[in-house]
Amino acid sequence: MNQHDPQQPAQAAFGAVDHIVGELQARFGERVSVARAVREQHARGEGLATSLAPDAVVWPLDKHEVCAILALCNLHRVPVIAFGAGSSLEGHVSAPYGGVCIDMSRMNAVIQVNPADSDCVVQPGITREDLNAHLKGTGLFFPVDPGANATIGGMVSTRASGTTTIRYGSMAHNVQCLEVALADGRLVRLGSRARKSSAGYDLVHLMTGAEGTLGVITEITLRLHPLPTEVAAAACAFPTLDAAVEAVTEMSLTGVPFARIEFLDDIQVRACNLHSQLGLKELPTLFLEFHGTELAVKEQAELAQEIAASYGGIDFQWATRPEDRSRLWHARHLAYFAALALRPGCTSVVADICVPMSALADCVREARAMIDKEGLIAPILGHVGDGNFHVLFMPMPDQPEEHAAVDRVYGALIEHALAAGGTCTGEHGIGMGKKAKLLQEYGGEVVGLMASIKQALDPNGILNPGKICS
Repeated sequence: MNQHDPQQPAQAAFGAVDHIVGELQARFGERVSVARAVREQHARGEGLATSLAPDAVVWPLDKHEVCAILALCNLHRVPVIAFGAGSSLEGHVSAPYGGVCIDMSRMNAVIQVNPADSDCVVQPGITREDLNAHLKGTGLFFPVDPGANATIGGMVSTRASGTTTIRYGSMAHNVQCLEVALADGRLVRLGSRARKSSAGYDLVHLMTGAEGTLGVITEITLRLHPLPTEVAAAACAFPTLDAAVEAVTEMSLTGVPFARIEFLDDIQVRACNLHSQLGLKELPTLFLEFHGTELAVKEQAELAQEIAASYGGIDFQWATRPEDRSRLWHARHLAYFAALALRPGCTSVVADICVPMSALADCVREARAMIDKEGLIAPILGHVGDGNFHVLFMPMPDQPEEHAAVDRVYGALIEHALAAGGTCTGEHGIGMGKKAKLLQEYGGEVVGLMASIKQALDPNGILNPGKICS
């Protein structure tokens, strides 16, 4: 069975999986697998190269089965890792101590839609695209869009955000209630369907972003939003990176409720042109989207175009037909894979910096200067409307000097962001990949407080060990 990763810190002794596999198979039959190929499929997500397989994979069909798995694993001190779509970027689903992977993909039902209250209740395994397909005809949609077709449970667990956060907020703003299976198999309901509450500790938000280290989510009540009557999108190129980012900063001060403001540098635009045949000018570019009434969208778009022009924005291309907008945003969602295609065989390290808007231009400028100084190939892109940008480092696996350069630049980026009042992760979470950066951001006392909460809710340390503060 799986061996402990020597790079991980020592943990309390975990029990062996071998002697509970029979019990799992007796209850779940063919919905338990110990096949190597299946375990390897559940060994990692996207991004972080670490691939550490669980010892067994189980597919529950309902919350009661999740509770039964947890109770058994807790009794025998066996690690448990919840798995959604495998699209996370920081090693959230890897199993450094082996254990049982609970694949939630078959718990994918929409339990209830409440149009009058603009909310819905879903199981964690449904993806955001499937949820919105189910909502067609209701006049409502779920707006949080991290790019990947992630599961809702995974998005709650990483406190995901994305391209539409500037208008509709992140998962933290759109989760109202949770049903959670605790480490010992107890099932609890947190929160209410009321739009506000001051009843006790905010345990919903404690679980939102806990990355499966405090419980396994079994049911989610989400806030929904009315579909806009009019949508328009545009792409606009700029002569320099500074001009594009400074235009975003000014746009953010206008009070215009932009739905999306996305930035791609010239390297990323070239990658998207090659991958998605966009035909854009290979210059730093903004993708914009506006939601509202026809008149409101027209006013927003005219103001954005005026601001862009004042910073040298050129080639303003409008996309009002649904198929044209879909093509533009589909290309943006594939930007990660488009970038990787520039260096076949490379590994990826994705920086996920978020800073106050006043510091954005300076941080992006500094990032580009450091990347160029080290001679790295690393596109910059991001949801700059809320101060979040990514650097897609792409070192080759057999080039240690490139990896050392990535570490230098990434470390300096974090220092710069923290000095500006920012954070080491705007949306991807901590997982295994950013544990040292979390300590750098908050210090030992605060990370120790997180560990105390973890200890209180999971005294045997079985829930997704090796992540965040464990």
